[in-house]
Amino acid sequence: MAALSREAVERALEEARGPLRQHGGNVELLGVNDQGVVLVRLVGACSGCAAASATLKEVIEKTLKEKLPQVTRVEALM
Repeated sequence: MAALSREAVERALEEARGPLRQHGGNVELLGVNDQGVVLVRLVGACSGCAAASATLKEVIEKTLKEKLPQVTRVEALM
């Protein structure tokens, strides 16, 4: 399996950003590791939102896994 590149993750994140931006939020890519873990930070209205963990799993992680099978999980850092 090909290595997961930061550029590929950024491209895939663009699709996830649409719904986030509609609600005044966004996601920032912090890093990608060799195990397929993507590190992000939720910003704007998404930061501290009660639904942030659901957004992380149901929007961001789902989109990335559909676009990039190398993604094993997405973790949000504060």
